[in-house]
Amino acid sequence: MNTDSLRQAQILSDVAAYYATKLEAHGATARGVDWNGPESHQLRHRQFLRLIENDPDGSIIDLGCGFGDFLDFLRRSGHRGPFIGYDIAPDMIEAARSLHGEGEDRRWHVGAMPAIAADFAIASGVFNVKGTIPAELWLDYIHQTMDVLADAGRKGFGFNILSLSSDEDRRRPNLYYADPSLMLGYCLSRYGRSVALLQDYGLYEFTILVRHP
Repeated sequence: MNTDSLRQAQILSDVAAYYATKLEAHGATARGVDWNGPESHQLRHRQFLRLIENDPDGSIIDLGCGFGDFLDFLRRSGHRGPFIGYDIAPDMIEAARSLHGEGEDRRWHVGAMPAIAADFAIASGVFNVKGTIPAELWLDYIHQTMDVLADAGRKGFGFNILSLSSDEDRRRPNLYYADPSLMLGYCLSRYGRSVALLQDYGLYEFTILVRHP
């Protein structure tokens, strides 16, 4: 295994351990996936509707699905398409199966690399908790994961990330905050011109949506 692969494996192991402790402490709740509460969690979900709302039967990969709350949100929003959730924390996948079951319209897998593509790929919260990883290495991990999302979503993909536009005194040293303009520029240069940046929904983060031609 080369140095990059070892580093990637260590990052995934650290992130999985972090979220396993959150789930154990708070259960299948917003705080169990390290969000402040259910209201902001639902608001975060809503930003992805702009990408998928015109394709209610489109298939979706949720990378870092946690206990599967996004599936419930999609069904309440009228989305009917197949849903495949991936998470690197086995306890999260176990909780998702227990809460939502498994069938033709929903599948759950432990892992960070989708086995097949879907119409859309979504990642919510997976870029936030860097722990003690240096920022430049964490950014490499973000870019690699964005390429995974781009390959996994045939029609497009979306993700969110904490924003450097947030108040400096409220930032936590174990979290990663991205520059919205730099992230937008990177996506435009790498994935084409059909890119939207959303930062007007009242949280200390932004969402990027990318449509493939």
